[in-house]
This record gives sequence, structure tokens and C-alpha cells, in this order.
Amino acid sequence: MSKTYDFVVVGAGVFGAWTAHHLRSRGFTVALLDGYGAANSRASSGGETRIIRMGYGADELYTRWAARAMPQWRQLETRTKHTLFQKTGVLWLSGDDDPYTAQILKLLPREGINCDELSAADLQKRYPQLSLERVQRGILEPDSGVLMARQAVQALVNESVAAGVEHFRSCVLPYSGASKLEAIETTAGETFFAGSFIFACGSWLPKLFPELLRDRIRSTRQEVFFLGVPPGVDIFSIPKMPAWLHNNHPDRPYVLPDISNRGVKIAFDRHGPDFDPDGGVRTVTPEAISALREYLKPNVPLLKDAPIVETRVCQYENTWNGDFLIDRHPTLEKVWLVAGGSGHGFKHGPVVGEYVCDVLLGNPTGEPRFSLATKQTARMRAVF
Repeated sequence: MSKTYDFVVVGAGVFGAWTAHHLRSRGFTVALLDGYGAANSRASSGGETRIIRMGYGADELYTRWAARAMPQWRQLETRTKHTLFQKTGVLWLSGDDDPYTAQILKLLPREGINCDELSAADLQKRYPQLSLERVQRGILEPDSGVLMARQAVQALVNESVAAGVEHFRSCVLPYSGASKLEAIETTAGETFFAGSFIFACGSWLPKLFPELLRDRIRSTRQEVFFLGVPPGVDIFSIPKMPAWLHNNHPDRPYVLPDISNRGVKIAFDRHGPDFDPDGGVRTVTPEAISALREYLKPNVPLLKDAPIVETRVCQYENTWNGDFLIDRHPTLEKVWLVAGGSGHGFKHGPVVGEYVCDVLLGNPTGEPRFSLATKQTARMRAVF
């Protein structure tokens, strides 16, 4: 098979799916390729849920992007008639001396985003199910919440296909050749020609462009737990418990309420060891379970012995500091790279898609933070 398109997007995760959607909405012919299918179980976008919050410390760029993304998620929900957003509220927990949450408290009102400051006494009264160590302050984003990640990406892809995007379950072969990429080939012998190729395939990018990205994009192993709540108890469900982030804990735990009766979701926002997205073992370790129990004992004692009803091992796909990579390939004409979303990027998918369309069409000046030139090989995460 051989076909020609205006654009070929490789990777049907949140960044690739929204990029294909926006390109098609502007009238272009688009092919969307993914080796395992949209929001598959190996993909960073394939989990059940993701937090959407506006707080980014003093970082205006990501705060504004999150605020711009929210209406597009809600519009997708309306168009597809799927429940894709849960308004849980998002609660930041910290000490009095935490600069990150102090900056959130200053920036959000300036951007017209609702937030409330809660004292330790307020927290204890409002959320008695929590008994958090070293927490003196909370900042609640009442209008933020949780996105149903896998469902949202698959609903978006289905909508895009109905609008004319051609979606293929195809595995792209690494390219080695001249400086101008005219076509990409797949393991099934397919050939796709296009005016431009957008590679938004997350942890698979270093496999396709190893010399360029092997040390600039790293895939790390992340363990996620779902805890069974006590029978007949609703204090871990919406609206009695929001999604929350324990910002002054060294392991940066984040917790989502019991959504769709799946249990309380908890994970730690620290980078795990390097991980192969194709063949990596996706079972949690005894050490991770022990660390989870140690956290729960003083902080959520009602769940310290809760059964683990589900687990998931996914991967982050990280740049050195957490900024996105959205830039043209330095030597291959017609090739663009879109990456670096793991840990915080899912919520931004709609705006990433818009941005990619704009830079492809030569409209805005590119954001310097997203350039390949800024991507180092060290690991010094600065964006949370």
C-alpha cells in the first residue's frame, strides 16, 4: 500500500491525536499511525485518569496553556457525549514556607482562575479522611479535576476518523537515509508519503531517532496503585475528596478520589528507572508496595491496610527538565518532533495540537523553551 497525505502523524497518544484533529479541522489530509493503536495499554496516554490542574508555581506558560486546554476538553466531551471530565477539584498541600504553592496562590487569581487558601484547621475540618504530615496550608482549585485519559484520546481519534483522518495500526521503521524524508515505511510494507511528518510517539521517539534523542528523551518506569475503599464508605469519593498533590513531601505523591468505583488512585511523581515501552515488565515491585504502605500510615491511616485492587506500570517520557520538545528535526527536512509530555503533559494536549499546527504553517514565533537546542542530557527536572 502507498498513499500520500498533507501530513502524517506518528503516535496516537494525546499529543498526536490532538495534532491530527487540529490539522484535519483546518482542511488538510491527515494519516495517524500507531503501532499498538490509540491510547493503548503501553502508551503514556493509555491510563484511566489524569489530573488537569492550573497550578504550576510561577510558570505562567503552563498555567495559561492548562487554562486554554480545559474548554477544549469540555467541548470534546459535549461533542462525543462521553463523560471525559470529573470536576473533583484539585488540592495542593504544603507547608507554610513552600514557595511553589505560594506562587500558585499569587498567579492563579492574576490569570482569572479560581483558587482558595485553606489553613491546617480548614483542611482537618473539610477532609477528615486525611492526616497529613507537615501540612500547614492547602490551595484548592475548585474548578479543576480529572480527565478520563484513555477514553478521551480514543473518543477524539474516533471523532477525527469520522471527520476524515485516516487511522492506521502501523509500526514505523527507523529512518536512515538522505536529508529529506519523502516517505516513511512500516513493518507491514506500507509506504506513506506526506508534505510533513510529525513524530509524536513519546517513549518510542529515541528508538526511531537514536543518535539525536537517545540521551535527550528518557523513558522511566512509573508504578501506580488503586486502593480498595472500605465498604459503605463514601469519604474517598467525589465530592468529599478532591484530587490532591502532597507538594512538600519528597516523593511528591498525588492521589485521585474513587472514580467509577475503581478505588483511590495513588502514585509518586518521581522518576523511576529507565524502561523499555515495548518489552518492559509491567508488574509492581515489593519495594514499591512497601513505600506505599509507609506513606499511607501517617498520611491516610484509613487506607494504610487497604487492599490493592489494581496496579499499573506505565512510563514517563521525559526531557531533561520537563519542558516539552516541539521542534523541527535539525537535519531531516519535513520532519517535526513532539515529545516530553510525561508527568504533566496530558492536560495540555489540545493546546499542543494547536501549537504544532501553527508552527507547521509558519504562523507564530516558536517558544524557545520547546526547542531541541535547549534539551540537555542531564536530568534536572524543573517543571512539575
